Formats: sequence, C-alpha cells, structure tokens
Amino acid sequence: MDTSILTVLIQDGITTGAIYALLSLALVLVFSVTRVIFLPQGEFVAFGALTLAAIQNGQAPATALLLLALGAVTLAVETGSALRLAQTRARLLRRLPLLLATHLGLPLAVLALTRYLDLQTLAMPWQILLALLIVVPMGPMIYRVAYQPLAHSSVLVLLIVSLGVHLAMVGLGLLMFGPEGTNTRPFTEMQFNLGESPVSGQSVIVLITVAALIAVIYVFFERTLTGKALRATAVNRLGARLVGVGINQAGKLSFGMAAGIGALCGILIAPFTIVNYESGFIIALKGFVGAIFGGLASYPIAALGSVSVGLIESFSSFWASAYKELIVFTVIIPILLWRSLTSHHIDEEA
Repeated sequence: MDTSILTVLIQDGITTGAIYALLSLALVLVFSVTRVIFLPQGEFVAFGALTLAAIQNGQAPATALLLLALGAVTLAVETGSALRLAQTRARLLRRLPLLLATHLGLPLAVLALTRYLDLQTLAMPWQILLALLIVVPMGPMIYRVAYQPLAHSSVLVLLIVSLGVHLAMVGLGLLMFGPEGTNTRPFTEMQFNLGESPVSGQSVIVLITVAALIAVIYVFFERTLTGKALRATAVNRLGARLVGVGINQAGKLSFGMAAGIGALCGILIAPFTIVNYESGFIIALKGFVGAIFGGLASYPIAALGSVSVGLIESFSSFWASAYKELIVFTVIIPILLWRSLTSHHIDEEA
C-alpha cells in the first residue's frame, strides 16, 4: 500500500462513514423518542434512491401511488379512532380539513406532479425535492398506522412490529421497482487533487451535505421549542407527558425526520453504487452498528462509531474484500460485550 491508495481508502471510508453517521443519528433519534428499533430505516434509503432514479428516467415513480394508499389508510385509522370516543368526535370535525389536506390532498398533488410533469427536463435539485416530497411523508403515516396503537407496549413487541413493517416494505419495494438495481446521475464530474491524491467532487458534496444536515439537526434540538420537546421525550417520556408534550406528535416527527434522513442518504449514495429494493437494509444495518457504539442514546458517539465503521469497511475491502461484510458486522460483538458489562439495568418505563 502506498500513500495514494491510503488516501483513497481514507476518503472512501470517511464518505461512507458520513452516510452511516446520518443513519445512526436517525436510529438513535427514533429509539430514544419512541423505543422503536427502526428496522425499516433501510427501506427509506432504497425508496429515496429508486424514486429519484425513476424520476431521472422520466417514469412516474410507483412510490407516489404508495404514498396515496398510505394516506388513505392513515385517514381511515385517524377517523375510526376518533369516532370510538364521544369526546373526540367534535375534535375530529375541527381537524377534518387538515387531515384531508395532509393525508389525501398532498399525496394527490404529488401524484399529479409525477404524472403531468416532464420529469426528465427538471433540474436535479427539483428532482431531488420531488423524490423527498414523495418518500418523507411516509414516515409519520407508518408511525400512525403501525406503531402509535402500540406506543406503550414493550420494546420486544415494538421490535416485532418493526420486523413486520420491514418485510412489508421490502415486498412493496420488489413490487414497485423489480429485482434489478439501478443508480442515478452523478451530482458533478468535478475532480481535483489534494497533494498527489485525487479527490472526487462527489465525495466533497456528500461530506458538505452531511455536515450541513448535522448542523441543522443540532440547531433544531438546541434552539427550537419543538426540538427541546423531542429531547425531553427522549430523556423521560413520562415526565414529558406530564408537562404537556404530545408523545404521539413527537413519535410522528421523529419518524418523519428518520424518513427524510434515510431518503436523503439513499439519494447521496445512489451515484456511487447500484441500489435495489433490498440493499438499503444492509446500509442501514451498518448505521445500526454505529448507533450501538453510542448505546442507542449518544448522538456524538454514534456518529464517531459510524465513521469508524466506514473506515473499517474501506480497509477491509482492500485487504480482505471477500470478508468485508463479516469484518464490519463482527465489530458489533465486542461493543455489545462491553455495553453489557458496563451498563446498569433500568426498568422499562411504562
């Protein structure tokens, strides 16, 4: 190995590690707020990448129809839940216009855009925005339909629900996109040298985007009332409820943020690699390994762990490419052992 190869491996490791860091932050956020180990995170990665690929190919993405179906199911669940209790029926009438606009109006508008716009002629930023507009609203809808009715169940029950949602979304991904993988157009063809080592403009865009998004998330949690409410829910769910924080609203927001982060990660990696309907799961699983570094609680440690996972994967692909995945996922064993020996048992909160 010479200096140029070392630089390329470090560059590749940091770039992929930055993606894993974003995914680990989303997983920590969802778990700390809702106690859900969010297995479907990878499907949002795949849906974001494949939706953008369909748009760039001039095809109306099938995820727009899925969004409409999810919106109709969510509206039916909301309406049925409100009608069961007499005290919530009047509130339903007041909220009905908003529910119709968010659960049916938005999906119908997005579906119309995908059907009547010349998608191939759109500038790439507008294509990315449209892909995010299709995929991100699925997060809160999935929370409302699958998780909110069981919000007070044990972590094990929520994990079983996550597994079911993951399998359902994998099946839907196969139905919508088929088994073949695809990628998207590169963001830039720019290349420049750092000393004697080449640096890809693609990698620079990914790193800048990840750094900017982490900064936005930091400001959101530190400077906004909504962010502080999410932090309060993560620290103490019962205490947050007692001071008036809406636990269900916090769950929907955390799932929406996780869906947005997942879809954006899929869009960022799609120019680098072939993405198919099930490849997002492996990518998110590597983010989960990073999240385990932080005990599914610490954002900075999870981010640093994810960058370490990216570097381990990069160097493993050079020295032992056949065992790359095995090496990456074996890293979790000593981390879990260390966590089990140093953590104290805390009774699960009701």
